[in-house]
Amino acid sequence: MRIADRIERLGVETAFAVSAEAAAFAAEGNKVYPFHLGDLNVITPSNIMDAAEKAMREGKTGYCPNAGIPQLRELLADDVSRSHGIDYTMENVSIQPGGKPVIGKFLLALMNPGDEVLYPNPGYPIYESQIEFQGGRALPYGYVEGKENFELDMDAIERQITPRTKILIFNDWHNPTGAECSPQELEKLAGLAIRHDLYVLCDEAYFDVRYEGKSVSLASIPGMAERCVILYSFSKKFAMTGWRIGAAIGPGDVIDVITKLNVNDESCSNHFIQYAAMEGLTGDQTQARQMLDTLRERRDAAADILNSIEGVRCFRPNVTFYLYPNVTEAMERKGIRDLDEFREALLHETGVSVCTRLHFGRALEGEKDFYIRLAYSGININEIREGLGRFKAFIEG
Repeated sequence: MRIADRIERLGVETAFAVSAEAAAFAAEGNKVYPFHLGDLNVITPSNIMDAAEKAMREGKTGYCPNAGIPQLRELLADDVSRSHGIDYTMENVSIQPGGKPVIGKFLLALMNPGDEVLYPNPGYPIYESQIEFQGGRALPYGYVEGKENFELDMDAIERQITPRTKILIFNDWHNPTGAECSPQELEKLAGLAIRHDLYVLCDEAYFDVRYEGKSVSLASIPGMAERCVILYSFSKKFAMTGWRIGAAIGPGDVIDVITKLNVNDESCSNHFIQYAAMEGLTGDQTQARQMLDTLRERRDAAADILNSIEGVRCFRPNVTFYLYPNVTEAMERKGIRDLDEFREALLHETGVSVCTRLHFGRALEGEKDFYIRLAYSGININEIREGLGRFKAFIEG
């Protein structure tokens, strides 16, 4: 059978390959410390699970409206309107089977073949995959180390813009770095988007995974709501990664197209899970708050140990559940110049399994430093301390 040519342009999430390698290593009887995959080992709050079961028992197991049940769309519009200061209605919301489908559908709705799309690199690899798969031209922009966290390389964004540049993909509360834009950066980015008439996908999967302060969306900047589509996810906020429930939120004409794509792709999102999502938005938040407390404790423990290792420096982001330490000097201490070789040595010598910068896009021209990404969402604090203690001994021994 001859596979279609376009499939050669379709990428993957190579973090899953790291997961498979770690599983194979564990199957040989080795202890593995799983920092590689951004999943949660915290169970979904019980009231949300109860709501799903109740909906099933009441017969909510058939098809539902293509855009999602009206009750959830209204609740989500109200919730995001309050948090973002934007007047959304249910007509601005299309429920999706997870956050990831929003990426592809946004591009299908707004990008023509040959259009240029700016996207973060390092960043979620599905951005580049979908741009190229659908015939667009992917223009990467990066991040640089600032005083307290990573910062947007604004020059890299602006110098790449041409008359064919139509779209900006923007992931504040950033995976993998944990970067969060300052108000000044948001204003600059908004001005650039308005000046060059760019549509923007605001990937806000980690909007509510924060330990201090308040998240402010690019869509909330004056003049931006009409050109932004928000990728909303229940996965991280409510430990619902495997439930596959999210939404696209934005201008009504774009949301109508995304809902039309729902009709063609999956008909509708899972019916009874939408009632669970409603409970997440309106019900008891005790377990969700406890999850954030647990993640904060893990972050602090991991960041403290990493920053105690000779040759490692690591920011302590107030958002996401990722750390992105610079390991350039640590690699030099071990006489290793290849990032993947370092990752493999770390796994086989210590059991610590991580992703690297190269799992989040091709290295950009001029990059000199080396980074790894640690997700602390799926590993308990005792194992964090034990695993990173072995990491420290490996580097300093």
